[in-house]
Amino acid sequence: MGRLTVEQIVSVDGYAADLDGGLDFIGTARGGNPNDHDQLAFLADVDAILLGANTYRMFADYWPVADPEVQVVAEPINRLPKFVMSNTLETAPWGDGSIEILRGPATEAVAELKTRHEHIVVWGSLTLADALFRAGLVDVLRLRVVPVLIGAGRPFTPADLGDRPLELDDVARHPSGHLGLTYRLS
Repeated sequence: MGRLTVEQIVSVDGYAADLDGGLDFIGTARGGNPNDHDQLAFLADVDAILLGANTYRMFADYWPVADPEVQVVAEPINRLPKFVMSNTLETAPWGDGSIEILRGPATEAVAELKTRHEHIVVWGSLTLADALFRAGLVDVLRLRVVPVLIGAGRPFTPADLGDRPLELDDVARHPSGHLGLTYRLS
């Protein structure tokens, strides 16, 4: 059975989206995004990407045309097999190709996907991630903490999750104040 990592970009106060659902807080912090080299190391161990429909739309508009000289993670993001969990999308174009659409209950589709891939990452996709956390399908949680407080917004886990023990696996500290935290779920 493969492992599933959920990775979220969050504010220091634990929000993965602004009150309006936006991600403007990511650009608010000084120092830009220092995490690219951490991401490259992480992606070297990933063999599939899973997205919810909304995050897929954001990614599909940006990553297929991102310049790998500027965005060093563009090459692995574009190369790795990608899946989108959606019961409404008819097609999922990605640059010159397309990605596989998973249908049905997310927990069943993702449990099956874990039998086909050794390491799957879910980025953003908060509704999908909520379902995966509730079902106990998440093996690793990666938080990319942006040094900013936003006061209110969408938490990165569902409110009804309950207690889930975590074991700290890695901490990456950047001079800009950004942190990368990796936890294993017990």
